Amino acid sequence: MTIIGRKGKMMDERLDSHYLEETMLLKIYVPESVSSLDTYRLAIMQDGDDYYQLGRAATLSDRLHENGDMENTILIGIHYQDKYDRQQKYHPNGSQQKAYMSFLVQEVVPFLDERLPSSQVGHSRALIGDSLAGTLALMTALKYPKTFGNVIMQSPYVDDTVLDTVTKAQTLHPVSTYHTIGTDETTVHTTDGGQADFLTPNRQLHEHIKKKGLPSVYHELEHGNHTWKYWQDDLKHAFAALFN
Repeated sequence: MTIIGRKGKMMDERLDSHYLEETMLLKIYVPESVSSLDTYRLAIMQDGDDYYQLGRAATLSDRLHENGDMENTILIGIHYQDKYDRQQKYHPNGSQQKAYMSFLVQEVVPFLDERLPSSQVGHSRALIGDSLAGTLALMTALKYPKTFGNVIMQSPYVDDTVLDTVTKAQTLHPVSTYHTIGTDETTVHTTDGGQADFLTPNRQLHEHIKKKGLPSVYHELEHGNHTWKYWQDDLKHAFAALFN
């Protein structure tokens, strides 16, 4: 099904996943100027519906492409069933996290490369996510750096598993990151009903990334909290940083 977007077009594609044992919906937003003669970057957004609806990613893509601040980038949104499904697929200890990584690498990328005028190289692909989705983006790219060369992570969840993943990451194919955290994210409500300090672990993550020598843009959003009010405003900087 093809739906006319603000300027580009939104395409719904369904992919039967062997790894997840379910049919996954990919919402692909192609910019107005798309041409089969050009090659395009692929920006794969976890929490896809949130990025389109709350982050206004498609409208932002239109504006940045028109202004020349974003070059030849196609957005792909992948969403979750509910908060529990999201936890199992995105959390470092989630029961489906490894299967979801395999879904991205072994199924989503070949599917997109076959259907879209993509560059088909790692440095032209990005994984994007907020909170746990940002965590999943980082861990997947570090495990498969030849497939995904860029990460946008907004207020990612960080624990010892995430920090250890950065420490052990190979640097032969360095992953570039755009990383933000709000200065008020010291008491964040989590899926299990608890609360957690996100600011301190994110500062530790930034230091680990620097120590590893990975290319990174890092910002602390003044008075920013764990909401789309701040992520939406920050997204234009993220897109311009990685896709210009």
